[in-house]
Amino acid sequence: MSLILRPAQLSDAPTILAFIQALAAYEKLAHEVRATEEDLAAALFGPHPRVFADMAEWDGEPAGFALWFYNFSTFRGRHGLYLEDLFVRPEFRSKGIGKSLLQHLARRCVAEGLARLEWWVLDWNEPALRFYRSIGALPMDEWTVQRVTGDALARLAAE
Repeated sequence: MSLILRPAQLSDAPTILAFIQALAAYEKLAHEVRATEEDLAAALFGPHPRVFADMAEWDGEPAGFALWFYNFSTFRGRHGLYLEDLFVRPEFRSKGIGKSLLQHLARRCVAEGLARLEWWVLDWNEPALRFYRSIGALPMDEWTVQRVTGDALARLAAE
């Protein structure tokens, strides 16, 4: 069996959307997905992409992906990498694919001199939490995520 990691290509947009939808269903957030293939194609492969994806293939079949972008740490004075989504199809789990995707991103961070690799995980997702602890990830419990979206975002922008 063989694993190949590669940068996503425009032709991967339908697969990436399917992975996002599957991840959202697992996270009980399928009702939140508004992205389209066109949205992903424009964001990932337009003239000035600000988000990137790596695909994992197992024996030539799409097995998973990592979607990420650069962020910035003012305290460190350097960029970091934020992992927005990591997903491996259920039938391909326990083959080291998720870990390989994270290792790939960690290598990018080291090669580019980035300060950190970070992501969020739902507090009820015990399998993911155990996996992340096993690779040395630490929870940032003292931080609380804040978000402005929808009508609140429009109101804030209009003030």
